[in-house]
Amino acid sequence: MKNQKVATILHRIADYLEMDGTDFRTKAYSRAAHTVESLSTDIEEIRARGKLQELPGIGKHIAIKIEEILDTDSLQYYEELKQKFPLDYEALLSVEGLGPKTIKQLYQELGVKNLDDLEREAKRHHIHRLKGLGVKTEQKILQNLEFARKNTGRRLLGQVLPMAREIKHEIEKLQMVEQVEIAGSIRRRKETVGDVDILTITNQSQKVMELFTSMARVEEVIAKGPSKSTVRLDDGMEVDLRVFQEEVFGSAMVYFTGSKEMNIELRKIAIQKGLKLNEYGVFRGEDQLAGRTEDDVFRALGLDYIEPELRENRGEVEAAQTGNLPHLVKKQDILGDLHMHTTWSDGKSEIRELATSARERGYEYIAITDHSGSLPVASPMDEEQIQGQIKEINSLNQEIDGIIILKGIEVNITSLGKPDLPDSILKEMDLVVAAVHASQRPDPESLTDRILGAMENEYVNIIAHPTGRKIQERLAQDLNIERVFQTANDTGTVLEVNSQPNRLDLRDIHVKKALEYSCQLAVNTDAHCLDQLGYMGLGVATARRGWAEKKDIVNTLPLKKLLKVLK
Repeated sequence: MKNQKVATILHRIADYLEMDGTDFRTKAYSRAAHTVESLSTDIEEIRARGKLQELPGIGKHIAIKIEEILDTDSLQYYEELKQKFPLDYEALLSVEGLGPKTIKQLYQELGVKNLDDLEREAKRHHIHRLKGLGVKTEQKILQNLEFARKNTGRRLLGQVLPMAREIKHEIEKLQMVEQVEIAGSIRRRKETVGDVDILTITNQSQKVMELFTSMARVEEVIAKGPSKSTVRLDDGMEVDLRVFQEEVFGSAMVYFTGSKEMNIELRKIAIQKGLKLNEYGVFRGEDQLAGRTEDDVFRALGLDYIEPELRENRGEVEAAQTGNLPHLVKKQDILGDLHMHTTWSDGKSEIRELATSARERGYEYIAITDHSGSLPVASPMDEEQIQGQIKEINSLNQEIDGIIILKGIEVNITSLGKPDLPDSILKEMDLVVAAVHASQRPDPESLTDRILGAMENEYVNIIAHPTGRKIQERLAQDLNIERVFQTANDTGTVLEVNSQPNRLDLRDIHVKKALEYSCQLAVNTDAHCLDQLGYMGLGVATARRGWAEKKDIVNTLPLKKLLKVLK
């Protein structure tokens, strides 16, 4: 599907128009981009049916531009805007604190075109002299530059995983292919991905490579051979396909799944046992002892099977030696989603739609947690609207069988550490989610106190996206995370693993630390439309990377037990 490509171009047009000071068209392109991003249907199918202009926010002029993108994989209007501002916009935008207007100002007044220019002007202390900027902004830019550089060239797991599955499916269609698997950082469910690794078993590698290198999305064939080929796709992502025989496929999967650090530990164990380990198996001298399956490889090294998400050399090898690996939570263990938004605030789907879709996913319950209070950007509900939504949920619970809709709400945590709604409203809810959404950069202790204050409110059940990070966009808040975990344990407040692809917050290492404090977790999608209910797998994968088990996740509980935990 070209949905993501179309949405990306529309987003960038909105950014360039904002740089150019065009307000109404900026909003139009931004809204159209969000519409395309949220589609579950291939936009080319919608175009073929002549229905583009029936999509929200897509009028005649934008529809014509979408058709040009679909026909040519580019857009002349977009190229003209890029020529007007000849700079590395993607890289500059990745620096937290820089938006389109600031990037334009830096370009026009200091000639900043890329990260190197930005670093030079910041170190020369030229940035703080510009109108509207200052010493703090200049310091923040320097602090965030290194973070931005590290993320250059990597994509969000949630963006790359569907594409990798699509390629896997194409290869699986071939009759001469016996098995196809995705390996690498995607298989470990790392939050960002640099490239895609795919392994296959076949006795006709030339035919398989021919198909692989001629796929519709291939922009360039970098290398082509009987055992390995590398291509660059039309979005710039590189994909490797490797062919192995069945008797070594397990060892190849261990090796190419990684991580590099865990592979080094495995080789050390092999050497200690007088063995040799590589992508072709475990050997004693010339004799192969294992290699057909991953389980065989681990067993030959005296280890229990290590799940891919754990393979980061964070203690999993030692746990596998002693039989102490966790029994990781599974996606099918999740019985409900406790954080989602509807058209009552900033969501795009009705409550009925979300409930029906959730029931089809096998959920027993969901919680509707629309925004309220003092967050204008999220179209928050006022008290009258809250009462109206409660009535709708009560009515739908009488009407819809097979799922229970919980009355929830998401409140903003004020600078005083209080929910921005009175307790008289909160106590009417089955579930209260609280989060910091504004003023996210005070000193660490003040911000920590703010979150702790919300935890001490008897009606607050869950702290949403606790560190406030946005991957490749915004660093995590500088919190005293141990105090947060200790207070969560003391108050029984649940901490969220937010499944949005650019959040995954709590992140994996924080999940592991939270479990050391015996914290309770909830894996939620924070869905703003139907399709985003599918993000649950990303959150579960993050929880698994943090060694979480079913018992650690409250929304694996049946409804009655969940309500007891929440109260």
